[in-house]
Amino acid sequence: MKIFFFRWRRLISLLIVSVCLVLLFAQWSFRLESEVHDRGQVGNAQEDRAPIAPQNVENHPDLPLVHQPGAIEAMKQHELLNPPAPVPAVPVKQSAMEELHLHPRVPPPKSNKDSSGPGEGGAGYTVNRDRLSKEEQDRYDKGWQDNAFNQYVSDLISVRRYVVDQREGECLTKEYQDSLPATSVIICFHNEAWSVLLRSVHSVIDNSPPQLLKEIILVDDFSDKPHLKEPLEEYMAPLKIVKIVRASRREGLIRARMLGARASSAEVLTFLDSHIECTKGWLEPLLDRIKTDKTNVVVPVIEVISDKDLNYHSAKAESIQVGGFDWDLIFHWHHPPERDRTRPGAPYSPIRTPTMAGGLFSISREFFRDLGYYDEGMEVWGGENLELSFKTWMCGGTLETIPCSHVGHIFRKRSPYKWESKFTSPLRRNTIRLAEVWLDDYKRFYYAKIGFQLGDYGDVSDRKQIRERLKCKSFKWYLDNIYPELFVPSNAVASGDIENLESAHCIDAPLKSKEDKTIIIGMWPCHRQGGNQFWLMSPSGEIRRENKCWDVGISPARVSLADCHGNRGNQEFKYLESGEIKHGERCLEMALDKQTLQVAFCSGSSRQQWKFSRKPFMPPESQQR
Repeated sequence: MKIFFFRWRRLISLLIVSVCLVLLFAQWSFRLESEVHDRGQVGNAQEDRAPIAPQNVENHPDLPLVHQPGAIEAMKQHELLNPPAPVPAVPVKQSAMEELHLHPRVPPPKSNKDSSGPGEGGAGYTVNRDRLSKEEQDRYDKGWQDNAFNQYVSDLISVRRYVVDQREGECLTKEYQDSLPATSVIICFHNEAWSVLLRSVHSVIDNSPPQLLKEIILVDDFSDKPHLKEPLEEYMAPLKIVKIVRASRREGLIRARMLGARASSAEVLTFLDSHIECTKGWLEPLLDRIKTDKTNVVVPVIEVISDKDLNYHSAKAESIQVGGFDWDLIFHWHHPPERDRTRPGAPYSPIRTPTMAGGLFSISREFFRDLGYYDEGMEVWGGENLELSFKTWMCGGTLETIPCSHVGHIFRKRSPYKWESKFTSPLRRNTIRLAEVWLDDYKRFYYAKIGFQLGDYGDVSDRKQIRERLKCKSFKWYLDNIYPELFVPSNAVASGDIENLESAHCIDAPLKSKEDKTIIIGMWPCHRQGGNQFWLMSPSGEIRRENKCWDVGISPARVSLADCHGNRGNQEFKYLESGEIKHGERCLEMALDKQTLQVAFCSGSSRQQWKFSRKPFMPPESQQR
């Protein structure tokens, strides 16, 4: 039995070896025939040339070519002397980014270990324009003209530059709640500079925990710059988290943001401008406050990125400012009142702010919906930030600045864009809509500022219905509880222009000066049109316009305009029945040149006699509605 089994196993082994040999021979034959076939194809492809006939081939017409003597050598000679025609090279199409000489790919992020490049660490980078070639000078100038900031310098700085961690104190070790809600970041842009827009996007991605950043929605508000078309699509394609939404016409910031909100899907919406840089740890503090209470609307500390050299300027927690406004309904910054500076956990705890600038904030999608989103009856931009601020406070929410969240912003001194609107003044239209819905009887103070010229501000009935549905509080409640520091004109003890009795000159000063220089109050012929000559005197002795008060220097004792601080002192005056305006024991006096003001010893001179045109404040009856 064993011998039988052994013989069968030998037989099977021999059969397997035989089959393998047959297969190898067949494969070799197939390769040889293929080679001959391929050579034949080469020969056929050259029939339009004058070949050198291989020797002896014509004597054996029936013999396969490969078996004819010297055939292979002849074919080699034939191919050598008659090479195939060169195939025309197909040009490689440049990408849209390469055609415009833009960043061709996403660069690696920078770190504090790689801080040798321009602008690294958040430092500024200076270029001496005079040392540039004529061509480069033209690029330098065009960057300023198109963007109102130094695009030339921005293009030299990495779009993923490293910025030093701006957090300090308790913010560095603070722990946040588990399972924070994710956010959709919405960035609207119109003709934004390439490097600045990319830097904004990368700063969001590089400084946000992936689980908290659901998506970035880029809303193109009908840009016409070539780099914001196909090149932007190409660049953002590898960044799967970025979605580009394009408006089919110029919408303006308000409606463009609503396009982004509708295209988003996260529980929290975060709106950012397109010329910003987020820093490490910016997102978690914002989302933590919204998780604590969905009616919290939160704003990061907005720090200044220089428009000249892109230097990132840090802000200490103790110097954080909050938002306010005046009766022209224009947003402005001011120092927080004492009650907020001494809040529990100061200076790193959230701080209440009466209003927000509007460019950068996070809000619960649900609460945003309850508030009626933005008023899409507003045009372009302006006023939407105050509208959202007022209704947040008056309709059950809280508006806060978060000291542990830092985002840099390029503040421009002018807008580089042209706005087209069927309305003469979109900003005025917006603020009138705002006043009609939210200011109650206090709207008359704003209307007095614009001469009660309301014009066409559209239908606001649906916005009023939102306020009624939410049972929102009155504007008086807002002033009493949220912004008691705002001076109410009806409380003025005197108002109007202030005329010197010796001349037909009135006290005059602009609210702003060039290059942020001190505004010196002077004299100008009375024009009776308000404006730079309109003043209010508060019960506490401030003589003011908007948030600016008369301020007496020490030496010389000139009178200038400064932010109202509410502490009396060098901003306190008394208006006497005699017509004198006293500061302490001295009197306000027109100088001999009739152009400047000073505080001098009281002498009873006519140059120290003054008259307010109205007392107390009240819009002329012809202008009251």
